[in-house]
Amino acid sequence: MCGIVGYAGDRDIGSVLLVGLERLSYRGYDSSGIAVISNNELSWWKKEGKLQHLKTAIEPLSLLGSVGIGHTRWATHGKPNQYNAHPHIATTKKMAVVHNGIIENYLSLKRALIEKGHIFRSETDSEVIIQLIESLYSGDMIDAINQALKMLTGTFAISIISEDDPGKMYAIRKDSPLILGIGDHETFVASDLNAITPHTKSIVYLDDNEMAILDKHSYKILNSEGKEITKPIHTIKWDSIESNKDGYDHFMLKEIHEQPTVVRRILNKFIQDSSISFKHLNLTDEEIMSIRRFIIQACGTSWHAGFFAKYIIERFARILTEVDISSEFRYREMIADSKDMVIAISQSGETADTLACIREAKSKFYKILSFVNVKNSSISRESDSVVYSHSGQEIGVASTKNYIAQLLSLLLFSIYTAKIKQTFSSKTEMTLMDALKKLPDQIQSLLNKNDEIKEIARKYHTAKNFIFIGRGINYPSALEGALKLKEISYIHATGYAAGELKHGPIALIDEDVPIVCISPKTSTYSKMISNIEEVRARKGRTIVIASQGDDDILHHAEDVIYIPNTVEELTPILVAIPLQLLAYHIAILLNCDVDQPRNLAKSVTVE
Repeated sequence: MCGIVGYAGDRDIGSVLLVGLERLSYRGYDSSGIAVISNNELSWWKKEGKLQHLKTAIEPLSLLGSVGIGHTRWATHGKPNQYNAHPHIATTKKMAVVHNGIIENYLSLKRALIEKGHIFRSETDSEVIIQLIESLYSGDMIDAINQALKMLTGTFAISIISEDDPGKMYAIRKDSPLILGIGDHETFVASDLNAITPHTKSIVYLDDNEMAILDKHSYKILNSEGKEITKPIHTIKWDSIESNKDGYDHFMLKEIHEQPTVVRRILNKFIQDSSISFKHLNLTDEEIMSIRRFIIQACGTSWHAGFFAKYIIERFARILTEVDISSEFRYREMIADSKDMVIAISQSGETADTLACIREAKSKFYKILSFVNVKNSSISRESDSVVYSHSGQEIGVASTKNYIAQLLSLLLFSIYTAKIKQTFSSKTEMTLMDALKKLPDQIQSLLNKNDEIKEIARKYHTAKNFIFIGRGINYPSALEGALKLKEISYIHATGYAAGELKHGPIALIDEDVPIVCISPKTSTYSKMISNIEEVRARKGRTIVIASQGDDDILHHAEDVIYIPNTVEELTPILVAIPLQLLAYHIAILLNCDVDQPRNLAKSVTVE
């Protein structure tokens, strides 16, 4: 989850590293640091807290040097403080490392190194890497690194600099993303594209167990056997994210308001002449016809999108669909069948648990179809087929526009599959297509309710607990609404299938607990009304999301947020907008940092 950036070249090295770290801040922001070699001497600066603390310390300085590494941290081992911040420095203070991942056997290695006289300054697993390399170093840096790699168990993306090789950077990856940027008399290392695309669009993707040795003039890559290999240079055509809010108070609010544009982009991408097409799907009609079961695995918000997909795929395509949390899926005793397909969903394409599941599934000969947002990410490169969600990059940690993009992409894929399997009528298709055309404007109409939703947030923001309930296709909406609220406001919130209330959760309801009831006009509407009345009978305070024109709902609700009328299958997309705005405004009223909530990071690249 941490962010790594490295640079070799003649630019202002402090500026390059700090800008790179700022563009990686969604990967972690509890501490940060840089290390630079200047006049053959290693210097470093580390600060607890957000990147601004490091910038304040460094900006008055004139940093010389042509090679350096930087890191922004999301803590795994060791609490967030200056000692545990990266880079970590060897005992002799001649080598530095930045690391993303987890070293599982660090304790045994640490004990052995301490016995040899190495001095550890942190509580982290990462520090053992540089201490181990130093203990093995006898004049050949590559040999020392290779020996160390054989002794490390875990996952890692690593960049190293040393006084003994003052113009070089070393970069190694195993199960954590790491890329190289190739410029004109300069080279870069980074966790992802966004850190370096302002400087170069020429990218090399490292694969597992590969090592890169870089200086400002050249680079070379060695495979696991130490042989030099040639890898293609990819030219990136899109621009990195801009670090501005376009007049919005927060990136999250900006991204919520970008959703009509995202939906139009996806519809234009996948629908031509009122027909859905996935030109680069890499699945034949015959292969789709043969699928008997989809197994969806994802994490967090992406799992909620996958849960929605289960309802839609089974309804339209009539294919049995299971949904698993990635961190659990890989530990199942999977019963493989040649007619099963695993669907992986990930915004970043680097989610560690989801990536591990893909590899586990491939080892059992499952075919993999992935829905990701980032092209050339690890998941996209390791999948048999890919559908890109085209949401653009999100800076806000809590996913908003990418969730909508996932829902819509999965819906379109479900319709596409159903057409191939001939499991629904042309009339149904026509109805859905008409509804999809209206979707961007309908989302905009909900964004226009911002002030109305803000007032509802003001009414309930002091509550200590929230419950979200939904049924059928909007049960995942309840889960997502609860997740958004707890992510950014730190209020305890739980989503339930409304029918499950009476099987236990109803005991939690009293006059102090707001209940967000997702109740548009769908096939489960009458059942939802019964569940809402169960809540009201226990003095629960009801905030109901209902379909426009439903005046009867006013008899069952303390507050109502209306969504435009649409077909049932599109209601989760519209419902998501008020849920996002409600969570946002409650968090703002509580003075929470909605873009960088505590303990969270955007891309979870460690298990």
